[in-house]
Amino acid sequence: MESIFHEKQEGSLCAQHCLNNLLQGEYFSPVELSSIAHQLDEEERMRMAEGGVTSEDYRTFLQQPSGNMDDSGFFSIQVISNALKVWGLELILFNSPEYQRLRIDPINERSFICNYKEHWFTVRKLGKQWFNLNSLLTGPELISDTYLALFLAQLQQEGYSIFVVKGDLPDCEADQLLQMIRVQQMQRPRLIGEELAQLKEQRVQKTDLERVLEANDGSATLDEDEEDLQRALALSRQEIDMEDEEADLRRAIQLSMQGSSRSISQDTPHTSDTHLTSEELRKRREAYFEKRQQQQQGPPGQLSQPCERPTTSSGAPVSDPGDAMSEEDMLQAAVTMSLETVRNNFKTEGKK
Repeated sequence: MESIFHEKQEGSLCAQHCLNNLLQGEYFSPVELSSIAHQLDEEERMRMAEGGVTSEDYRTFLQQPSGNMDDSGFFSIQVISNALKVWGLELILFNSPEYQRLRIDPINERSFICNYKEHWFTVRKLGKQWFNLNSLLTGPELISDTYLALFLAQLQQEGYSIFVVKGDLPDCEADQLLQMIRVQQMQRPRLIGEELAQLKEQRVQKTDLERVLEANDGSATLDEDEEDLQRALALSRQEIDMEDEEADLRRAIQLSMQGSSRSISQDTPHTSDTHLTSEELRKRREAYFEKRQQQQQGPPGQLSQPCERPTTSSGAPVSDPGDAMSEEDMLQAAVTMSLETVRNNFKTEGKK
């Protein structure tokens, strides 16, 4: 497709685009076509002058604008026909009785020029394939052989005048290349107006999207700042809670130690030696557990209850004092005794 010459619409110069797309090159400019139009105007003026320069028809002709061109860039069929004569080409009306009697299949022709009101465009065969070279399209449009006749018939129904181009067209690179290969078109071109409208819509959508993204970025920044603040507050609360728990734990340990000291001073003989040996600690523990057993048996006269091993607050039995106790067992027993003493003190204070 890149080798195919295709001029796109500029202003109202569709006649120029039609001729150049037909010949596959920049063969004509607006200046050259305007020169042909002025020449045609002069020939028409001379014919009108033959009836007398003082006649009413002649004066009316001079007052009318040119029928071969206008300021917008439009050129008549006469200008196009005269421009093609330079290359030895002529135009024949496709639906004229003379041409229809020839019964020529459109695919056997080489090119067509189509006109509706003030618009001109070319349909041409390049290599072995047909292309719609309308300057209003974004690019050449591939037309299959089976669709060509239907395409031309549809144009006629829409009011187009179709002209068959007769003669040998100048050689071009696209025709030579497409003689050897065939092209496939995955996506058909669109009208330039539709493409411009779509590009404009895409720009608007892009602008709207950028605004939304900017707004979202701003709110996202605020959300991230708020999340950071919440995390910082949560960490601060956790640290405070941990400090409170540590303070409570320290107070409980202190109370436990105080209760344990009072209990030991009341239940065992006082000794000035603050550093007890393992044997002395074991004897004190035996005395404590013997006293606990006597309390559980009750006063004389009552049936004695089976001696049960003391249990901790969690329900786990404490080791028998007569058993050999390791230092870890003695430490566990001391902690248990301390906790029980603290609970007893709390109960006594509550009763008071």
